[in-house]
Amino acid sequence: MNKEHSGVLRAWEATVRKTQAAKKRANSIFGTLSTANAADDDAEDDNEKGVSIGEAYFAEKILPNGDYYTGQWYDNFPNGQGKYLWTDGCMYLGEWHRGKTMGRGRFSWPSGAAYEGEFKSGYMDGTGKYTGINGDNYVGQWVMNLKHGHGIKNYSNGDWYDGEWRRGLQEGHGKYQWQNENHYIGEWKNGMICGKGTFVWSNGIKYDGYWEDGMPKGNGTYQWPDGSFYVGNWSKDPDEQNGTYYPSESSLAVNLEWDPKSVYDQLADCKICPGEKVPILPSQKKLAIWYSSKGGDKPRRMSVDGRVSVGIERAFEKMNIWECYGTDSCNDLGEVRKVFDSELLAAHHYDTNPKFNLKLPLKAPKPGKRQGETISKGHKNYELMLNLQLGIRHSVGRPAPATTLDLKASAFDPKEKIWTRFPPEGSKYTPPHQSSEFKWKDYCPVVFRTLRKLFKVDPADYMISICGNDALRELSSPGKSGSFFYLTDDDRYMIKTMKKSEVKVLLRMLSAYYNHVRSFENTLVIKYYGLHCVKLTGPTQKKVRFIIMGNLLRSEFAIHRRFDLKGSSLGRITEKPESEIDDTTILKDLDLNFIFKLQKAWFEEFCRQIDKDCEFLEQERTMDYSLLVGLHFREISTNGELIPCGRPAPSGNSEDESAPRFSKTDIDQLLLDPKRWASIKLGVNMPAQVERTIRKPEFELQLVGEQTGECYEVIMFFGIIDILQDYDITKKLEHAYKSIHYDPTSISAVDPKQYSKRFRDFIFKVFTEDT
Repeated sequence: MNKEHSGVLRAWEATVRKTQAAKKRANSIFGTLSTANAADDDAEDDNEKGVSIGEAYFAEKILPNGDYYTGQWYDNFPNGQGKYLWTDGCMYLGEWHRGKTMGRGRFSWPSGAAYEGEFKSGYMDGTGKYTGINGDNYVGQWVMNLKHGHGIKNYSNGDWYDGEWRRGLQEGHGKYQWQNENHYIGEWKNGMICGKGTFVWSNGIKYDGYWEDGMPKGNGTYQWPDGSFYVGNWSKDPDEQNGTYYPSESSLAVNLEWDPKSVYDQLADCKICPGEKVPILPSQKKLAIWYSSKGGDKPRRMSVDGRVSVGIERAFEKMNIWECYGTDSCNDLGEVRKVFDSELLAAHHYDTNPKFNLKLPLKAPKPGKRQGETISKGHKNYELMLNLQLGIRHSVGRPAPATTLDLKASAFDPKEKIWTRFPPEGSKYTPPHQSSEFKWKDYCPVVFRTLRKLFKVDPADYMISICGNDALRELSSPGKSGSFFYLTDDDRYMIKTMKKSEVKVLLRMLSAYYNHVRSFENTLVIKYYGLHCVKLTGPTQKKVRFIIMGNLLRSEFAIHRRFDLKGSSLGRITEKPESEIDDTTILKDLDLNFIFKLQKAWFEEFCRQIDKDCEFLEQERTMDYSLLVGLHFREISTNGELIPCGRPAPSGNSEDESAPRFSKTDIDQLLLDPKRWASIKLGVNMPAQVERTIRKPEFELQLVGEQTGECYEVIMFFGIIDILQDYDITKKLEHAYKSIHYDPTSISAVDPKQYSKRFRDFIFKVFTEDT
């Protein structure tokens, strides 16, 4: 055996000895926390014999802050069956897994309210029953503390609801019965009667038809018990209300005096009971847990879903197992340790990259500067910006007849466009301005006006965002396509210059695009709000075409990581060292080091929508699109490290203490506010988990790394972008050329059908159900 190998062996033996000694010290520390119980003597004997910290045992603990725990204990966490009593009177009795409420259990509040059922990662999740302090109770499905799925709610005043729930509110099909025996059976949305349904009064009269915001709206029939009925279009607006009364042979004369408006007065008294607000949720409760540190034993607090509050001490498992007792042996061991580390880590640059080295903690990227350069006077594109803003103000403000969502085929005709001349002195239809004369073109104005209506964009807000006093911002460099990007000051809209070929593709597919986004409310395809052209007068006659679209990653949460994912590997890596990556850097497929884990209901909806969106893009013969993903990490330590689920935070100073941070409690309250839930939908503000993956250096080009079990809680944003690339002759030539030099499956330019399949296969590998 040569000296190098013998040195490595000695280092390994020293490591084992230090680990065993550390475990004995830790066991003695944790042993002091146990109070007397039936197994005291046995436990002390075991401690003296060096029972490993990893062994499960029964513990009864009075914690330093006064909390009390009794039950099974494993590796410094409640694990198995146990009871935890907080000093404020809250109590949990049930199953635990590494400090998180997981499985069946009962959580009770000091007010007398209680939840009994299934828990997952600290949340009420699964099937369970909640009993409120006022006598309300709910039995049914839960997801992340919210009623979600089928459930029955009994209210203290005698009302009850049996049906579908979504994000804590009635949504889908359900029946609500009032204490006076009036009842409604039909569709709900956001906790209100909405859609098609039947309302039956206790006296036998009923209304069967369409509803909106809890009132009849649209076609409906009002029927009396004697068989007479009224059929028509219902609306609170008298000008829109119209219908016909059909008497029966035995109808009462009083029916002839009846006014449809009286129905709205009757329904005004039939109010839906509001839900009870819970002051604190199980996932927000903290556990007082002990960890050792060199400065002495200090308590750490951890939430029941596994989060540890940021503090100055470190977790036991972070202790340096290479510590030694003498300086001479330490010096020798230090040299040997370098050899040992190089053997373990393959002794090259992958040591310093967290994509390849699991020992390196993940850090939140440093905050970058605000994206883009403000276009002020003197900027080369200042006049173009003024022209754009004048044109948008003219297009949106131009009077137009009210349109329905059912558009005529002529509205989608590529020849359907409006040219407007903007002389500097102004005209009958345009204001005077300080720019040079230009012409403005609106493509398919009726279609885009209707799209903005469909996407619930307020015209005034739209104009203020783009044409207000604040200037646009130009991104520092054009995209790969040569297009320039501009952002509005509020980050709500993105403006992209377009090639003529892209305009042709959009106009060709506009009818199909409109029908798709109208049919699928949760489509992930990018939202388009307007297509325009500025033609500059003069010798150049330059035309600038541009599209206005939504900014997918606009959020009040800081976006820490951004990924642009296609499912191909050639050139799909960011050529930046880790130290230069900030929170505005767009990472690519080979930079991806996470698996995205969605709750079951979200995951099923996500899979359905990806299939529908890809089928649409495949039918339109487009390719080269990608899924843009933004991640906000909910737990970051003071030194910028991402905190995994169920793991304490390392010590250190914050890299950017001035950056806004949301605590887990803040975000829970934010997400559980019913008004905020209305803004959470597929791809927007979605609570989820991501699991870290590791790539092997020898398989550097693998698209999906190996899962590690290390998970992080995040808020996710995602959507499909760049959908206007036709598989034209240029892309076919690119495919033919690159196929000679590279693996044909690794390149982006492939047939739309193949592209769609590869894209879906990849997306369904990196998105999974959170089980």
